[in-house]
Amino acid sequence: MTRRAKLWLYGSSLFAVFNAGYALYVARMGDGWHAVGHLVLVLLGMYVAWRMRRPRPGSKAAQTQAAPLFDERLERIEQSLDAIAVEVERVGEGQRFVTKLGQRMAENDSR
Repeated sequence: MTRRAKLWLYGSSLFAVFNAGYALYVARMGDGWHAVGHLVLVLLGMYVAWRMRRPRPGSKAAQTQAAPLFDERLERIEQSLDAIAVEVERVGEGQRFVTKLGQRMAENDSR
């Protein structure tokens, strides 16, 4: 979440809380329409706070929600690479064995 979004989130939350307090105060004083006006402002502040909390498509927060799928795919790729590395090592061992065997056969032929 960017710094600007955090400021909007905190500001709208404080706006909603203060207006809720004023709505209660005005309602106790007996001014009903004034209290309704403050309740509308509370809903407005809560809406803005809710919009700031929701991740936007393409944002880092939306990408972190897709992270578990990415982690699963990355795990499968790592397992595949490990299997390939084991097979390459086996091929290398076979080549070293054949090379040593060829050298020994060449030494025996030269004697």
